[in-house]
Amino acid sequence: QVQLSESGGGLVQTGGSLKLSCARSGGTLSDFGMGWFRQAPGKEREFVAGISWISDSPWYGDPGKGRFVIVRNLAQNTVYLQMNSLHPEDTAVYYCAAARTLGELLAGNVDYWGQGTQVTVSS
Repeated sequence: QVQLSESGGGLVQTGGSLKLSCARSGGTLSDFGMGWFRQAPGKEREFVAGISWISDSPWYGDPGKGRFVIVRNLAQNTVYLQMNSLHPEDTAVYYCAAARTLGELLAGNVDYWGQGTQVTVSS
């Protein structure tokens, strides 16, 4: 059973930065996709960024393009999301997610979810 443990959320001012972490434990998959979704109050959950574990290929949804960077650390089994130039519209609960492949992750076919971490950007 895969478990995802997130950290790094918090309160930041407009224009600031935050770095989210997601540590993966358990499971036997040798390759998979990991990434981040977010959900703001009253809105649907949306894809932010994902990465293929073996090929290290990143993919960004509209919220993450140009401002966010996703990287993975094989030794630590951890994925990081560096978020820059944040604005109030980025306020949401950010969820770490894992799927059998990056393609499945992009399609929203998530096998495992983290508990979520709150990101709040003040104006």
